[in-house]
Amino acid sequence: MTTYLPVPSTPEEPLSAILNTLRLQVREPGSYVGENLSQFNGRVYGGQVFGQAVMAAWASVAEHYPQREIHSITAAFMRPGDQHEPITFDVEEVNDSRSFSTRRVHASQFGKTILSCRASFQEIQPGIEHSSEVPVAPEPQELESSVDFFAGFSHPASKHMHMTNAIDMRHVDGPIWVKPARKRDSHTLIWFKTRNDVPQGAPQLLHRALLAYATDQFMLEPVMRRHGMFWLSSDISLATLDHAIWWHRNVDMSDWVLAELDSPSAQGGRGLSVAKFFQHGVHIATMAQEGMTRSRDVL
Repeated sequence: MTTYLPVPSTPEEPLSAILNTLRLQVREPGSYVGENLSQFNGRVYGGQVFGQAVMAAWASVAEHYPQREIHSITAAFMRPGDQHEPITFDVEEVNDSRSFSTRRVHASQFGKTILSCRASFQEIQPGIEHSSEVPVAPEPQELESSVDFFAGFSHPASKHMHMTNAIDMRHVDGPIWVKPARKRDSHTLIWFKTRNDVPQGAPQLLHRALLAYATDQFMLEPVMRRHGMFWLSSDISLATLDHAIWWHRNVDMSDWVLAELDSPSAQGGRGLSVAKFFQHGVHIATMAQEGMTRSRDVL
């Protein structure tokens, strides 16, 4: 009998499709298979395989340490994935100590690794605490919704995003999908959440996997804004090289999350972005991503 990871279902699209991709098939202990979301460019979306890797790592920990939450993951994207080929996730048990568990995950297609990552889990424990100050930003209800923009913009890629993208994004400084930012500044703020509510009672692990899924689609924007790039430009080439997440506190992906992003450096066709994420007045996660950010203007 075919067995799958216990991920809740919802009839609401497009979230239902995302949850289906996170509901990995169990081949054997430590080995899982995931399907892919449809993408306009025919490649696997990096956030999808990243979120699936979170689920695979958790499955290898949960049987013996069900109270341990994922608190960090560092991933390297090796090759573009083919959306028509299922992805195999093989998990290596690196270490289990009194408080922490470490796992390595290798995602592969056609016998070649497309993503490799290290994930760490920790028992829920008390300790010292402080949090970064929440940046000042207008409320998301005051800003343009990506859902409305994609629905109203006449372009095949935009129509595809409206049908398949499960995230509602609201840019404080305006989006850069079809034109450069008004101001060439690497600092920016973005509100985002799932378009449909995550099923009631879903584990915190699923919310953290959805955060990983969501953020890969805008983490490089600080670099792009600084250099006048925009998503529909035919003069740029973008790809995630590596992505690290540190979860500090619980997240609810059904509610608005505020991302504060900046880029400290870009060089050699690579750009680095760093982001802090806030919800309900506290700092919930930190991320860093380096990506290929090439422009024909500087070739």
